Amino acid sequence: MLKTCCLFLLLLLVASCSSESIEYVPKPKGYNRIDLPANTYKPLNEKHPYSFEHATLSHIRPDSSSIAEKHWIYIIYPKFKANVQLTYKPIKNDTKLLASYIDDSYKLLNKHQIKATAIDENKLKTASGKWASVFELEGDVPSQFQFIITDSTQHFLRGVLYFRTATKNDSLTPVIDFIKKDIIHLLNTTKWDYETK
Repeated sequence: MLKTCCLFLLLLLVASCSSESIEYVPKPKGYNRIDLPANTYKPLNEKHPYSFEHATLSHIRPDSSSIAEKHWIYIIYPKFKANVQLTYKPIKNDTKLLASYIDDSYKLLNKHQIKATAIDENKLKTASGKWASVFELEGDVPSQFQFIITDSTQHFLRGVLYFRTATKNDSLTPVIDFIKKDIIHLLNTTKWDYETK
């Protein structure tokens, strides 16, 4: 009787382990958890021909690259391994100079077309009545957000958002959106200094 029970249990176990009864269910796609603080701001303390408010969780560092010019800076987000590179150019009432800066900005933007699935340009009127062009790039591109702002006579400022990480952009979407809010705030609080050279 014991042998019969053992044989029956063995057959039942073998039957329940057949390949037809096993169903593979893949894990759902997951993303890294990213805790985002509230967006709060502080004024730029450095002396430049421009000023603005930037995120309190960021800090400012001068651009030390070999091609950097005076008043080029980085807004560093250490928590997110991100930075916004700001490049400044004086216009000196020269419309040809302004046109060349705008043309250069578009050339640099268009270098992303190889990997970008879309590039959307929007004109933004800031709270102080200034006009800026903002560019949102989709796809696995090195820069997901760029902007230019100018007074058309004296000042030209270009900004580019970069991440120092190999994480895919779809995983970075919450951080990109968070920093975009900071950039829009930066644009809305931009002021020009007509005495700084």
